[in-house]
Amino acid sequence: MSMWHLIASASVLVQLVMLTLVLASVVSWVMIFQRSSAIRSAKSALDDFEDRFWSGVDLSKLYRQVTGNPDHNSGLEQIFRAGFKEFSRMRQQSGVDPDAVMDAVQRSMRVAISREEEKLEQHLPFLATVGSTSPYIGLFGTVWGIMNSFRGLATVQQATLATVAPGIAEALIATAIGLFAAIPAVVAYNRFSARSEMLIGRYYTFADEFSSILHRRVHASEE
Repeated sequence: MSMWHLIASASVLVQLVMLTLVLASVVSWVMIFQRSSAIRSAKSALDDFEDRFWSGVDLSKLYRQVTGNPDHNSGLEQIFRAGFKEFSRMRQQSGVDPDAVMDAVQRSMRVAISREEEKLEQHLPFLATVGSTSPYIGLFGTVWGIMNSFRGLATVQQATLATVAPGIAEALIATAIGLFAAIPAVVAYNRFSARSEMLIGRYYTFADEFSSILHRRVHASEE
């Protein structure tokens, strides 16, 4: 009745279900560690760039710094670069309406935010899939194992608990493995989704504040 003996004596289909769930669990844990590191790096880079941006440094100087030494983990830096690059390009054109300049800047920053949003939400659909389907896959293995166990009882003259217990126990292992795969995936998905939404909200807040600064600058030059 050891765990390994029960797994080894399970039917081929139940063993395939268990193997699938174990592989899904391993992949999800790899993605959990990868996502945790990526989001932590994005949060640290965001805080660092905000400190640099609000330190009073000249925007042109800051743009040259981030262009010469870009930090690809900093989503805020990518948004700033996209907005200021478009702002500089539009200002170099003569006779461009200030509102048209700001519209172009805001479009560029929205595109940059969308790219950063894709980075933050990478692998989250897989975690959601593992979390939602693993219990059902494990339950399928359990149902199949119990069916085989009861079919085996048809050939036995006298059914006892000792006869039924091993088959049911090996079937229930599939459900246990399914829950083992699903619970960390669900917890990680909810945690990463909340952190991603928080970072994306800060991206949009920065974009609005940066747009206000550029709006004042472009209208001040027109006066």
